[in-house]
Formats: sequence, structure tokens, C-alpha cells
Amino acid sequence: MARMKFLCDADRCIDCNACVTACKNANEVPWGINRRRVVTINDGKPGERSVSMACMHCTDAPCAAVCPVDCFYTTADGVVLHSKDLCIGCGYCFYACPFGAPQYPRVGNFGSRGKMDKCTYCAGGPEGEDGSAAEFAKYGSNRLAEGKLPMCAEMCSTKSLLAGDSEVIAQIYRERVQKRGYGSGAWGWKTAYRETVDV
Repeated sequence: MARMKFLCDADRCIDCNACVTACKNANEVPWGINRRRVVTINDGKPGERSVSMACMHCTDAPCAAVCPVDCFYTTADGVVLHSKDLCIGCGYCFYACPFGAPQYPRVGNFGSRGKMDKCTYCAGGPEGEDGSAAEFAKYGSNRLAEGKLPMCAEMCSTKSLLAGDSEVIAQIYRERVQKRGYGSGAWGWKTAYRETVDV
């Protein structure tokens, strides 16, 4: 069975925020919540990189580990989802997630407590009825059930945001790195080739 994952190729990301807009439009995400955002590292300095961030659908998700009501669960495809019906809005998942994926809805300038919201990998929610109006209102579109990739990845003009089976996207990235002769360097990874070039 495939394990669905995201991978952002920082060498290709141009900080256009198309992924952010596509996610908000496709899922009608409430105001104040960004299920996906673009983070810039070393802004304005040599080696500047932009990385598209969302829920990374961790294999051993820390949000699920700390949830006192067990509203988080992992699908057969490896997508980490949560039930808004079970969520009590305690915020433990927000503090446990290293990517800041779970968020409170913001209805005013200072925010408010409520049911947490996060990236669903465009896989809907636990309603059981794929594509129902109730499921869409709570969780957004269920593109995975239609055999489609998440909207953010499909709308990426430079194809820096990869989504799909983890083995397939790892192979795509591996081929890109081999053609370049070095990794992106976004996380401080450098190969011997890059280090000799930089000298």
C-alpha cells in the first residue's frame, strides 16, 4: 500500500504562494487558517530558500500521541486525519506538532478557541460518506477518493511541491539531485560536490 507524503524541492520553489491559494480555494478554508504556508529561510541572504509547509502526515504523528480524546488517526494511505466531532480544542496537538499544522480558527483579531483545523491531504474527513456536503463543510474536498493529488501540489507551477506515494516522489527527487549534482541545501545538507564548488 502506498504511503502518501509531501516533499518540497527548495531549489524550485519561487515563493509564489500558489499552493497556499489553491488549498484555501479548493477546501474553502475559513479566514485566519492557512493549512499550507510558504516559509523563507535566510531571507535576503545568500542561500535563500523557500519551502512550502503543511502537515507532513508523519509516520508516528506527535499530534496523535498527545491528543487526550484520540481524535487523530492514520488512514491506510498514511494520511493523518482528525475528527472535529471528537476534538475538544485543548491545543495539545498545536504545541506537539513541529510544523505548526493544527490551528485554531480565527474569528476575530485575537483568535478564539474551537475545533482544531489542519491539512487533510485533500482526503476529506471521517464522515464515511465520500464527497458529502457535511464532510466538505468540515474538512474540505476529498480529491484522494477521486484518484487525484492534493490541489496544492497540482497547482505548483514549478513542480517544486511533490505529493503522492513516498517511494515515487523520493525517486523523482533523487533523479533531480543527480542531474543537479547536489541537494537543495535548504536544511544544511551539502554534498562534496557542492562544497568544492563553494570554495
